Amino acid sequence: MIGCLNHVAIVVPDLKKAALKYQQTLGAEVSEQQELVDHGVKLVFVQLANTKIELLHPLGANSPISSFLEKNPAGGIHHVCYEVDDINEAANILKDKGAKILGDGEPKIGAHGKPVLFLHPKEFFGTLIELEQR
Repeated sequence: MIGCLNHVAIVVPDLKKAALKYQQTLGAEVSEQQELVDHGVKLVFVQLANTKIELLHPLGANSPISSFLEKNPAGGIHHVCYEVDDINEAANILKDKGAKILGDGEPKIGAHGKPVLFLHPKEFFGTLIELEQR
C-alpha cells in the first residue's frame, strides 16, 4: 500500500533560524514559509534529491505540536510521511485492519494540497505516520 517516502518532519523551536541553518550550513534549497491554519502549524520544506525535510513550528498555543515542543524544547523528529495511490482506499484498508486513524478518520488537505491521514504512533512502534495521496 505505501509507496515512496515523501518527507520526514522535524519540529523546531525557531522556524526562521532552522531554515537558515539548512540553507547556510548545508546549502539546501528551502521553500517559502506556509501557514496551515487547519493543522495549526507553520512550515517550510527542505528539498533533497530523493525526498524532503519538513520543518514545523506551532501556529498558536492550541497547535497539536505545541505539546511536542514543550516536551522536546530543542525540537526533534515528529513524523514520517509515505505516499499512497488512493488515500480513501488506504483509509478503508486501514480501518478494516483495525488501525487507528487520528482525528475523525477522514482525510484532510495537507501542505502539498493533497489529502493526508495520520496513523496513531502507538500502533507503529512510537512513530507518527502520515499518509499522503500521490
